[in-house]
Amino acid sequence: MTYRWILPMALLLCVSTTAISVNYDLLQSQLRSSNSACQKLLRQLNGAPQQCLEDTMNFQFPEEIEQAQQFQKEDAALVIYEMLQHTLRIFRRNFASTGWNETIVENLLVKVHLQMDRLETNLEEIMEEESSTWGNTTILRLKKYYGRITQYLKAKKYSLCAWTVVQAEMLRSLAFLNGLIDYLQN
Repeated sequence: MTYRWILPMALLLCVSTTAISVNYDLLQSQLRSSNSACQKLLRQLNGAPQQCLEDTMNFQFPEEIEQAQQFQKEDAALVIYEMLQHTLRIFRRNFASTGWNETIVENLLVKVHLQMDRLETNLEEIMEEESSTWGNTTILRLKKYYGRITQYLKAKKYSLCAWTVVQAEMLRSLAFLNGLIDYLQN
């Protein structure tokens, strides 16, 4: 009696695995395109790079993200989401002193939020399937990294130079995000 359920269950597992795989391929393509648009928007924000050389800072980007080859797609999705969430929070801060075009910043925020929305569905599936604590230390290091950026902005009173340094750092983190996006493929 139990044997007659084996074939339907096996077919169901194959179909659900294929459906998830298609989602990851589509997600990877969408995130890569959107991340590229975010980088382009960030480059359009004009800072004062020559005047701000003395304000540069090493925010200590987490090493494990720089070496993305260790990530599985589920872990990569979780880390990408966390990075996008913090990027969104940073650019919602007081950037009035920069003279930046608000439309560009708003477009950047929309693109980042769109990426987060695309990831949320897949993350819900991942969280239901796994109860892994793998990402906890990486997520904690990410929070500290973005916390250092936020503290830097506050300490520099959200000056144009501080935002220029943060703009460059966010471009750097988006470049690492591309590496993580590559690990969403099957």
